[in-house]
Amino acid sequence: MTQIMTAVPADDASLMTADVIGGTAAAPQDARAHRGGQLMAVDQMVPGANLTAYVQAVSAIPVLSIEREQSLAERLYYEDDVQAARELVMSHLRFVVHIARSYSGYGLAEADLIQEGNVGLMKAVKRFDPSKGVRLVSFAVHWIKAEIHEYILRNWRIVKVATTKAQRKLFFNLRSAKKSLAWLSADEAQAVADDLGVDVKEVHRMEGRLSSRDVAFDAPTDSDEDDAWQAPQHYLEGSVEDPAAAVEDSEWQADSQARLHAAIAKLDERSRDILARRWLTDDKATLHELADEYGVSAERIRQLEAAAMKKIRGVLVA
Repeated sequence: MTQIMTAVPADDASLMTADVIGGTAAAPQDARAHRGGQLMAVDQMVPGANLTAYVQAVSAIPVLSIEREQSLAERLYYEDDVQAARELVMSHLRFVVHIARSYSGYGLAEADLIQEGNVGLMKAVKRFDPSKGVRLVSFAVHWIKAEIHEYILRNWRIVKVATTKAQRKLFFNLRSAKKSLAWLSADEAQAVADDLGVDVKEVHRMEGRLSSRDVAFDAPTDSDEDDAWQAPQHYLEGSVEDPAAAVEDSEWQADSQARLHAAIAKLDERSRDILARRWLTDDKATLHELADEYGVSAERIRQLEAAAMKKIRGVLVA
């Protein structure tokens, strides 16, 4: 089936296509909005810097009747009719705007939220089964919200605040569950945890994340000495720069090397030569090469090697 084309909020001045069905691309000039049984040009539906014009344009597209929606959905589902898919998408853009505006409190651009919601709408249209006996808007609302949720979680903070299912549930419900801007009391936190089916520790942890903000690790280049000390680089502990850890690591390495040299020195000359040529050179000798050189079997060389390694291990762990 050919592509569905719809207007989505973007910064450029061209119509964007969404390859949610797959197939041959539709021409931009063919994009139309349904009005009074006719398809009208929708170039004005690309908002750019004017989101108001986009909202007015999608609001002017009539809502489909039950019979019309059912007919279009059947044409898409059974006949892969891309024109029916386009009309279904265009007639439901107003609902995406309504849903996206309910997420305006996250500090993200409304146009971006609408764009993500439109992607969810197109995915819903692709998967809509008219035989289930439900309206498209009831089915699509879950796909629209899912795309918006993913966008918010990716872009609300530099550091992700919600990765598990419980954290995602708290992220989108905790602020509305709080009755004031103050921190939750123990009873309130327990009530929220019971309502959402999560652990009370997760409630307190998410409350702290929502109350925090992103901070640069390094001090700003234009900061003076009075403010620079507040940068995390000055008070966060770093084990790499810990003098005590550095001295301890250096002494441990020196002691290990001294023990190793002492252990090797206690071996007989043949054992030292076998270990050196088997482990301490890039061009390692095989058991058979050493066996031919010393006039013994390869198994005897392996036994001498194992005995030497056991002696060294005993000295190192002593």
